[in-house]
Amino acid sequence: MATTEEMSRSFGRAAEAYESGRPDYPRDAVEWMLEPVAGEGSRVRVADVGAGTGKLTRAVTALGHDVVAIDPDPQMLDVLGRVVAGVRAFVGSAESIPLPDASVDAVVLGQAWHWVEPVTGSREVARVLRPGGVLGLIWNIRDGTTPWVRHLTDIMGGSHAERMLAASPPEVAEPFGVLESTQWRWSWPVTRRGIYDLAHSRSSVITAPEADRARMDAQLGELLGDLGTTEDAAIELPYVTTAFRAVLPGAHD
Repeated sequence: MATTEEMSRSFGRAAEAYESGRPDYPRDAVEWMLEPVAGEGSRVRVADVGAGTGKLTRAVTALGHDVVAIDPDPQMLDVLGRVVAGVRAFVGSAESIPLPDASVDAVVLGQAWHWVEPVTGSREVARVLRPGGVLGLIWNIRDGTTPWVRHLTDIMGGSHAERMLAASPPEVAEPFGVLESTQWRWSWPVTRRGIYDLAHSRSSVITAPEADRARMDAQLGELLGDLGTTEDAAIELPYVTTAFRAVLPGAHD
């Protein structure tokens, strides 16, 4: 079985599947995370840490903000550079952010904080934030109250993020205080190929033996057959998006 470190650095091996199989983030959720620093019509500087292929990066840029993308995997950043035009990208992590002190108004992480050592990560995020800046954390998690989605998760296996959020809020450390949080329920239209790509983009699957992946694919085929989906038709995959935010003490200019 792969270690947590190996799993956290495995995504580049499935970068194209990640881009295809992972949903975007609801605009309202991203606006809510940035609300403490982004007033109406204002443009702020945001670091998307653990940016991957740019799912959260494009949501922030769509709001008109200036974004710098940071990820430990160059293969993920290669895809980001292709699908999100004009965004500067650097190799780095939440524990080692390649930006100057007090240089951004917000640091956001999508599907990523569960891989972060919270004490070191919180300290490093605080270093690059301007006083009054915001730390935003967000996860898209499939809505397991829908029976077929629950079966899908049984086939793929639960993720580290899902287990963490089911047990408690994410942990952040000083100088940040208590996290605010809220949720959005929505659905994402996805094809059969998108379901396979979703499964293949998960770290536990990427690092699994070939026989296990083949077994999973067969089970996915049975599930999709039971749902009566055709090759090109989209099916609505329900999600719950949970977002968190914390403000760095101090006045924000």
